[in-house]
Amino acid sequence: MANDGPLRRGWTTGACATAAAKAAYAALLTGDFPDPVEITLPGGHRVGFTLAETARGDGAASAGVVKDAGDDPDVTHGALVRATVSLGAPGSGVSFRAGPGVGVVTRPGLPLPPGEPAINPMPRQMIAQAISEVAAAAGALGDVVVEVSIPGGEVIAERTLNGRLGIVGGLSILGTTGVVVPYSCSAWIYGIRNGIDVARAAGLTHVAGATGRTSEAAVQALYNLPEIALIDMGDFVGGMLKHLRDHPIARVSIAGGVAKITKLAQGRLDLHSKRGSADLAALASVAAAAGAPAALTERFGGANTVAECFDLAREQGFALGEVVAGQARTVAAEVLRGADVDLEVLIFDRHGALVARSAHA
Repeated sequence: MANDGPLRRGWTTGACATAAAKAAYAALLTGDFPDPVEITLPGGHRVGFTLAETARGDGAASAGVVKDAGDDPDVTHGALVRATVSLGAPGSGVSFRAGPGVGVVTRPGLPLPPGEPAINPMPRQMIAQAISEVAAAAGALGDVVVEVSIPGGEVIAERTLNGRLGIVGGLSILGTTGVVVPYSCSAWIYGIRNGIDVARAAGLTHVAGATGRTSEAAVQALYNLPEIALIDMGDFVGGMLKHLRDHPIARVSIAGGVAKITKLAQGRLDLHSKRGSADLAALASVAAAAGAPAALTERFGGANTVAECFDLAREQGFALGEVVAGQARTVAAEVLRGADVDLEVLIFDRHGALVARSAHA
């Protein structure tokens, strides 16, 4: 049954790892696992987590928390996030290891250098703070090794962009607030920025952002681009362009289908269907201004979709695609605001065939 009320928030893998690490360290020092275990989120709120598993032995203790992503369609919802804590050398502070199911960074450009466990800076900070709280209460030094693992994480990671970003062996431990906001754009935008940063660090001079898998495969084949050059833009063309404005790459291709690129041409930087459909009347006006016959643009008014308008234009021999691609490039270039980027827009049909492209300059 659909949820007609407010969408329920959940917890990031970083928050779950923090709770598990805190409980494990407490048990390592005292023999008892606090359950529920409370942690402090970056915003200052304290929240409690129920432990799903506990274990002690061989100079280490471990605890696990099942991730609850709330009503967000998160691939890690229901995954067990386990932290195993052992004592480190005096003065070593808190160090981190990637256990089974947690990836390792292999490419530059991410918030962590190559060779580090894919446990992001904020989760590390949260875990270190939780360890410090336990150490202070027990009169201990707080020098520990924290290994984070996610059983089955290697398989789950295949449904993420980790492989493209150079994170191998599993998932990332993420989160800047500790809270998962249902259907939030923030995680996707974060992935876009990471993709651009990785491409820049690798020295790439050409990247492509696509609205979907078909256009992504098409633009990759067109230019023989490596996977690392593909930015999973989705509907968030504005988010990609704004990051490129401040972190430019020499050449950028924007690829998408007729409907999405028409929305971009009409000034929309979020192309999701919830933001509305393309304006067919506006499309008719643009086509008319570009010299389309009146008989053709009048038929746009009775069309059901943008794709139908493109079909009508093709039947009449009018290059509607070039008009739309050019206007979409103008909109995108305005967001870049003079950044030194050679920008183009490409339109592909649903089968991946090139319909039109804008000029580069």
